[in-house]
Amino acid sequence: MSAKSKIVMVAGGASHNRGAHEHPAGCSLLAALLNKCMNGVEAVVHKGWPENPNAFENAAAIVIYSDGGGGHMIIPHLDQVADEMEREIGLAILHYAVEVPKGKPGDCFLEWIGGYFEMHWSVNPTWVAEFTSFPEHPATRGVKPFSLVDEWYYHMRFREKMKGVTPLLSAIAPESTLQRPDGPHSGNPYVRRAVANKEPQHLAWCVEREDRGRGFGFTGGHFHNNWANDDLRKFILNAIVWTAKVEVPAEGVSTPTPTQQELEAYLDNAPL
Repeated sequence: MSAKSKIVMVAGGASHNRGAHEHPAGCSLLAALLNKCMNGVEAVVHKGWPENPNAFENAAAIVIYSDGGGGHMIIPHLDQVADEMEREIGLAILHYAVEVPKGKPGDCFLEWIGGYFEMHWSVNPTWVAEFTSFPEHPATRGVKPFSLVDEWYYHMRFREKMKGVTPLLSAIAPESTLQRPDGPHSGNPYVRRAVANKEPQHLAWCVEREDRGRGFGFTGGHFHNNWANDDLRKFILNAIVWTAKVEVPAEGVSTPTPTQQELEAYLDNAPL
């Protein structure tokens, strides 16, 4: 492996109105911050699945920030990713990319990152999540309590008995998040029971895999402007660095707060 730990960020296309699901802009912003503020890391961005079969060569971690579901770009490449996982590299999955179909794709995500969005089990409302405390973990270093409106998916399908899964961001989802009728993404009896019981919902988590690689899942990331939140940004950068097996600084990965003008510039100049 090279002197710098290589982090390969795979961005899906922008799929919503301006400011939401801005995968190329988000990956470009996160990669630029890592390259500027984190010694020992080299982050590169690919728009779409890399055509070069050697794109992941010498990678310490892969980050996927894209749309998901049945058209998830990882599905045709599950065997390729499985080979990469055998090399003990990390895998981080952000926002809609945590949703894959039940079956082989879901089973792969359970193995690689510990959980995923399962239709008719998980839900995708927009709400204000309040994070009041964090476990002691490199991903939470320097992160202070914060609250943020986002499309926070919750009631993820995790490994049986949460085996090996460490929740990192957890919040109590209010009943107002289940005002829609039951549907593949909107509600079901299982999630309604969990919310009524005020069970904490894990919105970010990690695993240390048996193959000695690391995995990370995060359900937020809908709104591009949320990258201006210092604690969210620090948490995500910490988690990516941890997934790549790079030591996270004692106070976390510190980066300057992007201005609105800078956030807009990434929207205008993201790779097409």
